[in-house]
Amino acid sequence: MDISLLSQTDSEIGVIGLGLMGSSIITSLLISGYHVKAIAPIRNEAESGKSRIKELLAICVQSGLIENEETYLSKLTISENYADLSNCLLALECVIEQIEIKKNVYHQIAQHIHPEAVIASNTSAIPISVLQEFAPNPARFMGIHWAEPAYSTRFLEITCGDKTDVAKAEVVYQAAHAWGKEPTLLRKDIRGFITNRLMYAVYREGLDLIESGEAKKEDADKAFKYDVGSWITYKGIFKRMGYEGLKNKAVIIQNLLPDLSQIVHVPKIMEEIVEQKGRGIYNQIGLYKYTADDCKVWEKEFADFIDDISRLAAKFPVNKRLE
Repeated sequence: MDISLLSQTDSEIGVIGLGLMGSSIITSLLISGYHVKAIAPIRNEAESGKSRIKELLAICVQSGLIENEETYLSKLTISENYADLSNCLLALECVIEQIEIKKNVYHQIAQHIHPEAVIASNTSAIPISVLQEFAPNPARFMGIHWAEPAYSTRFLEITCGDKTDVAKAEVVYQAAHAWGKEPTLLRKDIRGFITNRLMYAVYREGLDLIESGEAKKEDADKAFKYDVGSWITYKGIFKRMGYEGLKNKAVIIQNLLPDLSQIVHVPKIMEEIVEQKGRGIYNQIGLYKYTADDCKVWEKEFADFIDDISRLAAKFPVNKRLE
């Protein structure tokens, strides 16, 4: 089996798990032209997953990403039979973030997939080096972390574990461009990968400002939305630093870093929401107060925004001269 064929959009890719993220990833692969073998590891997930994928393809039609969802549905096979993975170049696990459940999934995959195929996880929380110990061939195991909604966002984070063959990860990195992504490749497994390390540093500082009474959450959101949001899709972090020069940045770093939050515990404001079993828009318990109707509006507006921002980002891909 030649995994370099992953860049050919008529090849087969397996996705295990048809939850919110799994269905979104399947939709992304379908509209990229791939044949997808979707495995439902949970009873009744196949039916609900298929309905969700149909809804997402309809959204893609409305957004102008595709013309006819039926064309793409014809390339989808949904079952509970892991044997359907036998011809897949890649099997991507998208199940709940519990090691024992993932371990069982990898065992099922290993019994049916070609020994040369890549097995990957969409995890954003569990180290790849831990998960690959449960894979039949750790050298061909890696993390492939997508962003929601997977069918329209350009983000993709590929992470190597301690035993991952980096050359195989580079093949997946190249194939990801055929999925419409601007992928990153992390050649060493670090906790939180790239995205979570950057975002949780921001969350820590923001929550600390809120708990100390120095800022309101509305003000922190405005600062990000109207400052960072105005340039980050085009510049990223370091392109902006290079664009503006580093002299002033060095002075600010020297003066500001000692005052930034260094907390290592879960902020109280988060603990209180967790105790209330808060799930944000899914049960209307979170940092903001909102109704079920508000949440529907938010979801619709966010879907429209993602569509717009994805088109904008596509106009300004990574400048290869700066890599």
